[in-house]
Formats: sequence, structure tokens, C-alpha cells
Amino acid sequence: MKQFNGQVLFLNRSDINTDEIIPAKYLNENNKEDLKPYLFEDISIDGFNPKIELSNKSVIITRENFGCGSSREHAPWALEANGINIVLAESFARIFKQNMFNCGMLAVELPNDVIDRIFTDYSGTETQLTTQFDKQILVLENKVQTDSIPFFLGSFNKALVMEGGWVNYADSHY
Repeated sequence: MKQFNGQVLFLNRSDINTDEIIPAKYLNENNKEDLKPYLFEDISIDGFNPKIELSNKSVIITRENFGCGSSREHAPWALEANGINIVLAESFARIFKQNMFNCGMLAVELPNDVIDRIFTDYSGTETQLTTQFDKQILVLENKVQTDSIPFFLGSFNKALVMEGGWVNYADSHY
């Protein structure tokens, strides 16, 4: 099972699409590692520079409709190649979300008011996330405060994550 802990990257924008996660011109790559330098190359968020901001980050917290656009596996692959195995958002595009689980990664939906509070209390600070997977609890911590936030994961998606993705799940169950 992958790790779902680490330093948080805050992307305070809704509707981040798969072309912004990994530009379409790189879709001819079939090796995840080859996608690594291009993550968020075309994203538009004031003051955000992926070459600087992605350093040492392994968690993304963002707004609604993350992963909208094309239904490609390359977007989760590009995240994974950069050591990002968990994204917290108000909502996800359905296919993107399932692609995350199929890759053994976590796409956690949290209510709008919880995401708002996280941005208010933690954005702009060095924030760490620890996931207590079995208890389905997220622990956010900075130098000032700590919060425990419950999350829900359906049994099938939980099994996919525990197995490391769809291919491993299928190999052990069929």
C-alpha cells in the first residue's frame, strides 16, 4: 500500500482539469516517470510555480471538480510520479476519481465547509497530513494547530487502495 502522508500543496482553485494536471502533448508517454517534470506545467493559479511549489509535497488539497476534462490515466500517473498519492477536494470528476483508486491512490471528498476551514486555518503554512487509513481519519498539523478529520471510503475503493490498485486487486481476486 502506498503512503498517504506528507507535506501539503494547497491549490485554491476549482475545476482543475486533466490538461492542467498533465498537458495533452505528453499523452504519448506510457512510462509514469517520463511525466514527472510536466505536472501542472499549464495550470493557471496566480503566484503558483510548479517547479518550486511541488518540491517535497506529497498531498494536494484543492477545491471542487478536480480532474475534470479528459478521462485519461496520465493525470493520476503524473501525480504519482511526483510522489503525490492523495488529493483532498470538495469533489472530483467521476472518471478521474476512479482512476485514482484504480492506481491505488486516494481521492478524498470532504464537505465544502471543511475544505473552507482547512484553507482558512492551514493555507500559507507548512502543513503536514497524516492518514490513519484503517480508522479513516486525516490528521492535519502545522506549528499552531492540529485537526483530525474523518473521511469515508467505500469498501471496494478501500480494497483497491489496500491492494495497490486495480491490477493487483484483479491478480489476487480473479
